[in-house]
Amino acid sequence: MNLSRRGFLGLATGVAVTSLASACGGGAQAPATKAQGLTVKLPTYTPLSSIPKPDLPGTAAGVPDAYFTYPKELFKAVQKPPMSGGQVKIAMKTFLPPPPGREQNAAWREMEKRLGGTADVMIVPTDDWPTKFSTLVAGGNLPDIFPYISTQGVNNLPAFAASQCADLTPFLSGDKVGEYPNLAALPEVFWKQGIIGGKLYGVPVPRNLVGGLGFYRHEMFAQAGVTDLAQITGLDRFAELLKELTRPRERRWAIVTATGGVFGLSIFTQLFGVPLEWRLDKASGKLTHAIETEEYRAALEYVIKLREAGVIYPGSEGFDTLKRKNEFNSGRAAITYDGLPAYLGPGNYLQTQKKIDAKADPRPLLPIGAKAVTFANNIAFSTNLLKKSGEARVKELLRVADFFAAPFGSEEFTLIQYGLAGTDHTRDDQGNPVLTDQGAKDITVPWKYIAAPTQAVYDPTSRDGVEHVHAALSKMIPLAVYDPTTGMFSPTAENKFESLYTMRNDKVTSIVAGRAKLSELDQLVKDWRAQGGDKIRAEFEQALQQTNGPR
Repeated sequence: MNLSRRGFLGLATGVAVTSLASACGGGAQAPATKAQGLTVKLPTYTPLSSIPKPDLPGTAAGVPDAYFTYPKELFKAVQKPPMSGGQVKIAMKTFLPPPPGREQNAAWREMEKRLGGTADVMIVPTDDWPTKFSTLVAGGNLPDIFPYISTQGVNNLPAFAASQCADLTPFLSGDKVGEYPNLAALPEVFWKQGIIGGKLYGVPVPRNLVGGLGFYRHEMFAQAGVTDLAQITGLDRFAELLKELTRPRERRWAIVTATGGVFGLSIFTQLFGVPLEWRLDKASGKLTHAIETEEYRAALEYVIKLREAGVIYPGSEGFDTLKRKNEFNSGRAAITYDGLPAYLGPGNYLQTQKKIDAKADPRPLLPIGAKAVTFANNIAFSTNLLKKSGEARVKELLRVADFFAAPFGSEEFTLIQYGLAGTDHTRDDQGNPVLTDQGAKDITVPWKYIAAPTQAVYDPTSRDGVEHVHAALSKMIPLAVYDPTTGMFSPTAENKFESLYTMRNDKVTSIVAGRAKLSELDQLVKDWRAQGGDKIRAEFEQALQQTNGPR
């Protein structure tokens, strides 16, 4: 989520916006009207020296460490309990069935022992979270630590944060983060996600910067004569290969997409070098939006030709996510778009396809062509906010967050991920944790979403899979493009982003589907500019001037 804008859209959630605004304290707040640049000093990045030696080392640019097996010798990342008795109230959404309660959950009790206090966790199904959050705000019952998700409906985010949330700037800015060494080990790029109205409010839950270009079936590519993606010399050759991969008589197509996927456009905008939201000309300080670029038009034209050539699974633009995944996993498509986190681990592409067909060889799709970029759109899973409290309480909550940011291979990380040794997990002959039946239930408490370290690449079931992900990130991260407005505030963007996005998405879908002409992109750009795009641009350019000083 981009907490300053994209992650905080003013969407209705069934509770009146006036109720939410009033809950910010002292009655309804006037909407923020000024652009805000990135002026806060971000936490100073200080890597940890105690992490286990990786099998495949990461890089300073953000490529993560990778491990084929779990470290046999664990280390203690938090030297003393972060709490001195008392209670911490935490609300987290979950994608999993509810866990056993504290009395039936040995891992929960051990967690509280390590924390030094009681951890009351409100666990809410992900679909119910927006409504639950609105109820908490309206009733003045916010917990100590909670996530803010994009559909939650606070109409005036800066006022909400200032009134209800702890400003973390005095506690984490610059070298002050050193009091929390696990949080200090998070690079600056993650902290930018937590800036609201020019102040640092959010504690990030990191991912690995880039979401990737989707996945492909290597064995199908090999059947077409491509055993290495480096053999694809350019986008013309790629189009030819997609035609070769398409075999309608065998009920197989090159690409399967889904509702909202716009015929796989997410892949091709990156291959054509389209910017992520905005492109900044550093010399002039001027911004150009992605849909205004020639690269975007070229990507649209390319995908239209692919659709006309019949390489896209017919009707898949109407598939839901489950249907798209099933068709790709079953071998009825050679490529699909999804984020890199969907590759490794139980229930994800690699393990699922191997169960269906031992010869299946899904791999991350890599950049193709001289213009290719990758989008830095997978920076954080979420960012959590802390309830406004006194100085001593905020420091205690930050120590709790620091506990949950303990790195891979630590005692704390192992407890968070695998529960209590002997009860919730055992070790296999390679030293990898294996969940017991009880452990599979106990660890569904969403501890790992309270805070987290930078993600290591690890999957004990497939050395090849670990190598594929590490190699993919090693190629993608150096090509990553970032939205230059991250961490900045535009009031018009906050109010107009969703409507403008919907307008763009609907028209682009119609163009690619053949219901509208490519020439209608020009009118779309004009409408987008007139209905708020130009005003957003001006506000972000003003924010950039505040950030970087006079030009």
